[in-house]
Amino acid sequence: MNIQWDAEKYGSDFSFVQQYGGGVAELVDPVAGGTLLDLGCGNGALTARLRDRGFRTMGLEASPEQLALARRSWPDIPFFQGDAADFSLPEPVDAVFSNAVFHWIDAARQPDLLRCVHAALKPGGQFVFEFGGAGNNRLIHGALAETFARRGLPYRNPFYFPTVGEYAGRLEAAGFRVRLALLFDRPTRLAGDRGLEDWMAMFLKTPLAALETEEEKRDVLRETAAALRNDLCRDGVWYADYVRLRMKAIRL
Repeated sequence: MNIQWDAEKYGSDFSFVQQYGGGVAELVDPVAGGTLLDLGCGNGALTARLRDRGFRTMGLEASPEQLALARRSWPDIPFFQGDAADFSLPEPVDAVFSNAVFHWIDAARQPDLLRCVHAALKPGGQFVFEFGGAGNNRLIHGALAETFARRGLPYRNPFYFPTVGEYAGRLEAAGFRVRLALLFDRPTRLAGDRGLEDWMAMFLKTPLAALETEEEKRDVLRETAAALRNDLCRDGVWYADYVRLRMKAIRL
């Protein structure tokens, strides 16, 4: 998906992405003097955290907005623009890390992504990642589909949310040995009174682009949030119904 990001707002209002990503980063075993690629590095916060753990890190990111912010924030780390499903490195690295990226890549391109990662890793290299898994944001996407249907519009969930079994099979077919695979619920607190509306406006740009006017878009967001208030708002605080797939694999 080709998304134009408000990188500053993403980093401030949706900082939970990098905060939760810290737990995934802890699964990367330190390698003395080791090299690491942060694939889909966003604003570079986790790239820097992994650098501080002793890795010589680099980041690859598709979004020019996020890339510019990463370069400003950590000028001593090399950041490159590129496609996670179509890239190569001059030399293989000891580890590839990724957080909250792979669900943005269509199922048909997942074999290309894994082929690129396999080629980027040294034999025995670590591949550690987390992204949306089966059931991720089921309530939100379901409510949006109903809101769209009342307007006579189709709604298509633009993301790829696989099961553990499906993605483990993809990894094995691509030449990896799976060491860890977890699928777990992670209700995620959203900031502000309009937390869910702001979340949908930030992360669901592709389906919302089907709406013709900004007024119609605001109406859809308000109507969808109202339908989900009993399920996703507790004591005045909004939560997104996240389900995460966290995995670690070794390149054969």
